[in-house]
Amino acid sequence: FELILQKYMPGKEFKATITPTGNVPIYKANGMASYVTTIVTLLTLTYMDIIRPAIVYDKMGEILSSMNVFAFLFCFMLLIKGHIAPTNSDAGSNGNIVIDFYWGMELMPRILGWDVKMFTNCRSGMMFWAVGIICFAHKNMELNDGILNIGMAVNVSLQLIYITKFFHWEMGYMCSMDIQHDRAGYYICWGCLVWVPSVYTSHSFYLAGNAPEISTLTAALIFVFGVAMVWMNYDSDNQRYVFRQSGGKCKIWGRTPNKIVAEYTTSSGEIKKSLLLLDGWWKVSRHFHYMPEILGSLCWGLPALNTAVVGPYFYTTFLTILLIDRAFRDDDRCRKKYGVYWEKYCEEVPYMIVPFLL
Repeated sequence: FELILQKYMPGKEFKATITPTGNVPIYKANGMASYVTTIVTLLTLTYMDIIRPAIVYDKMGEILSSMNVFAFLFCFMLLIKGHIAPTNSDAGSNGNIVIDFYWGMELMPRILGWDVKMFTNCRSGMMFWAVGIICFAHKNMELNDGILNIGMAVNVSLQLIYITKFFHWEMGYMCSMDIQHDRAGYYICWGCLVWVPSVYTSHSFYLAGNAPEISTLTAALIFVFGVAMVWMNYDSDNQRYVFRQSGGKCKIWGRTPNKIVAEYTTSSGEIKKSLLLLDGWWKVSRHFHYMPEILGSLCWGLPALNTAVVGPYFYTTFLTILLIDRAFRDDDRCRKKYGVYWEKYCEEVPYMIVPFLL
């Protein structure tokens, strides 16, 4: 279903950031339309009693087992394809078949016109995240005589706001580190096909059967703070996206943004220029958007209060480790790419994520 929507749902053409070898990926910007169609289809089939969404909760173990097998076979197929029929010049072997399988052979593989990363990262992993938590909410209602627990409602609502933000900003994500620098191997594909459906929904899975009673005031405070964090995360991402798409000719916080014009050399020896944003949220820290993302994820587990640690809070712990590691990797990559320009940028923005701390 998602493959059909990805390829045939109408959408504008979008040209992403140029790759290290000089390729310009082109996508169809139909993520939001596909997302809305998926959710409406799920709710319609539920309303008509054609499907029982709570079965996803009941069969989650079997679903993840099947996805593990599929992910392994899928990544093995990508390994073979990378060796015999790479999509473009953004491909190559690491000289070790195990590393090739794990890290991937191609940066942006396509199969019969379908972009692999858009499918695994967005239309599979992120889409299941939305569908899965709605199914878990139905399970919570089944266990509570048709009434949705208020904590569960806050948990699911905040995540759906975040996921809606993601699909609204999907083309911005296609210019991110996951897409532009990490190859399509077991690391990325298994993560999106298995890890995202299991771990990113873990707090909702826990709350479906274990949500405690919380006051309306507590629920409202968690919800308001969570929405504020999602907005802050979106606004920071959007500032950088608009800045890049406009070539710096835009307004951030009501003024023309400060910037550094950095030069870098592609793998083919061509010298190019890139703009480094030095204003807005990106003046606060070099990876400011990670801070509200971590705090926002905490709000998804807070409706569980202190009833458990692993179920409701494991995702936040994992996300914190993931994003800190990603910040260090991205800093290292940018330092190698931009050299003295990045050093100048770090002098202007000395903090990596949290001002005065990290």
